[in-house]
Amino acid sequence: MTTTPLTRYDHGMLRLMNGRQGRPLYATAVRRRLVVAAHLLLTAAIGGFMTYACLAEGEPVWSLVVTAVLLLPWMVATGAINAATRGLLELRERALDERQSAERARVQARAHRAMTLLLAATAVVLLIVGTADGDAPTAYVAPVLVAVLVTHWLMPLWVAGLMAQDEPAEDDGPAA
Repeated sequence: MTTTPLTRYDHGMLRLMNGRQGRPLYATAVRRRLVVAAHLLLTAAIGGFMTYACLAEGEPVWSLVVTAVLLLPWMVATGAINAATRGLLELRERALDERQSAERARVQARAHRAMTLLLAATAVVLLIVGTADGDAPTAYVAPVLVAVLVTHWLMPLWVAGLMAQDEPAEDDGPAA
């Protein structure tokens, strides 16, 4: 931790991120990977329904209703990932110790590399599709840009969730 004193907000966030209420959701590496995969799928589904609502002709109210319903499990999954990482990306720098600060830097670097590769692949695919068609797919440019922005925003969370380590087992009695 830095020498800057923690505020009431920092203490509240530390308590929230270190709470053990949702521990069964992320207790093992397999469960954490499943939560990250579910979060990724829910994000893609929400993005797909929002894209449909924007591009569909007529009244696509049902897709907005489905999006609203999917937001609740998406928020639960987001909270589970944040709790699994003990708020690595949500806490202010002054609330982290040296190990957590270094871990945050590793997560952000790995997410940056993954995002760079994803952006390069997206650009290549759009160029190939534009060349094959003779015209760039202009109707899908805005949804693709929004998808890239959302992915850029959530990539560190997904990487942190995948990189989170199991907590050490608690000792029940005194050491022998």
